[in-house]
This record gives sequence, C-alpha cells and structure tokens, in this order.
Amino acid sequence: MKRVRIRWAAAAVLALGSGAVEAAGRLAVDDAWIRTAPPAASMRAGYATLRNVGDAPLQIRRIRSDAFGDVSLHATVVEDGVARMREIEALRLAPGEEAVLEPGGKHLMLMQPQRELAAGATATVIFDLDDGATTATADFVVRDADAAATEHVHH
Repeated sequence: MKRVRIRWAAAAVLALGSGAVEAAGRLAVDDAWIRTAPPAASMRAGYATLRNVGDAPLQIRRIRSDAFGDVSLHATVVEDGVARMREIEALRLAPGEEAVLEPGGKHLMLMQPQRELAAGATATVIFDLDDGATTATADFVVRDADAAATEHVHH
C-alpha cells in the first residue's frame, strides 16, 4: 500500500511541475498581407494582426524571411508634425493581447526582396520568440491596400 501512495505522490508532483513548464506565450498571426510595390522597389511593408493565444507573456525577438534580406518591425510616429518611422526593438504581448500592424501604424519593413513579388504571390515570415525555441510562421499574401481592406471587411 505504501508503494502505491509514493507512486501517486510522485505522479502528482510531476503533473504539477509539468503544468508550470508548459505555460508559454503562443503567437497567432492573422490577416497577413504585403502591400504591392513596383517591381524594382527595394522595400515593402507588411501588415497583420499578432495575438498572444498562450497563457504567458511573449516577446518577439526577431523576424525573418527567406523572401527578404532584412525584416524589422517599425512604428510610424509624428514628431513636430512630421511622420517618421522608428524601429521597434521588441514587441511584448500579454496573454490575450494583440498588436495590429496596419498602414500608418506599426508595420513590418521588408527590405531587399530576394525575388519578384507580384500581386497574389506569398512570402513566408517567421517570428522568433524570446525563449529562443519557439517560432510562429505565417504566409503573407501580396495585394494592394484596397483589396486587403475589402477582404478584411468580408471576414
């Protein structure tokens, strides 16, 4: 009888411990799109809704894509009446929190396209989280701003 109680107690401790280990932020990427640009454009802008669907805070530490030489997160800020872009070093999201990347606000700067990205093409973007092991991957569809706004309304 004593042996059964010890095994049960050990299982209970392991179950409690595993619950703490599994608490993690999970990034969901919705409505991901890239604004169309002339073929020779050296940069594009990407938009999406980023949501933490996990049960712990998360931080995006790096964003990358094989379709671009460099990807970074920027925000448009107005200084002395002039709109300027500023890089955002880290984006933190609490459980249930979302960040909307949209024209005129936060957005992805997608530099040095590695291939032609005409309307309808997709580019995979990878978000690396601060734990170093977790990533979220999303396919961003290239389209013009009017088409993206219309599609978003119909969802």
